[in-house]
Amino acid sequence: MKVGIIPINIGVQSGGQIVETAQLVESLGYESVWTFEHVVVPVNYDSKYPYNKSGSMGAAPETNFVDPLIALAAVASATTTLRLATGVNILSQVNPIYMAKQAASLDFISNGRFMLGVGIGWLREEFEALGVPFERRGARFDDYVTGMRKIWSGEVVEHESDFISWKGFKSYPLPIQSPFPVIMGGVKGKIFERTAQLGNGWFAPSGDPVELKSHIESLQKECDAVGRDISEIEITCMWPGLGGEDFLGELKAIGVSRVVMPMMGEGDPIEKLHKVAEEVIA
Repeated sequence: MKVGIIPINIGVQSGGQIVETAQLVESLGYESVWTFEHVVVPVNYDSKYPYNKSGSMGAAPETNFVDPLIALAAVASATTTLRLATGVNILSQVNPIYMAKQAASLDFISNGRFMLGVGIGWLREEFEALGVPFERRGARFDDYVTGMRKIWSGEVVEHESDFISWKGFKSYPLPIQSPFPVIMGGVKGKIFERTAQLGNGWFAPSGDPVELKSHIESLQKECDAVGRDISEIEITCMWPGLGGEDFLGELKAIGVSRVVMPMMGEGDPIEKLHKVAEEVIA
């Protein structure tokens, strides 16, 4: 079982803190560091956060949300083996050429250590602030992933759709990894269909084995529908750092390959990192 931490970029007080934390977890044997993303946090919003009962993301507008790709670039320059991942970036609200370029560049400078986790988005007010339609964001997401894969192929890009009009260009450097890992995040809507068709991995914002088993069965059904082997899709889930090897064994038995441990919450996070490293990773 691979063990990572999340998020490396939220609530930090300096860039040095990001780098020092990454270097520490690399030295302790953790496999990866992950980020969260919001470009803006509205002071008030009507949109409902889908992953807790409160409907709120639980972060004040003044919380430091360091841009994920910039944070991970800093980590890449200060580490050698640690894998880097976004968990997740909101693909539907950004320019896909820039995203493809930035993702390929980060994989290039990290020598093939980056995993691009992407999601559709739930915060209408953020889309509005960015001047991007909230409607049809799912279809836009699918189209963007398809288009970005053409950019990463190294071939001349031709792509015409409702959302993209690309003709006759290339974009280098290419990602080091081939295929470049795109991880789909979430449990809502058509996520399992999208993951089966377009994803190299699935990131679940949950760590409950019973809930995950049901979701993985849904993913299996969608993989069967398109003739895909579910073993090609790496499954990552949240893990509170509790339960030890027995709990991780239960997750592994249902198909989870990686857990990521939240750094937010009560207690000293550095102490928690050492404890999990000593009791689980070692």
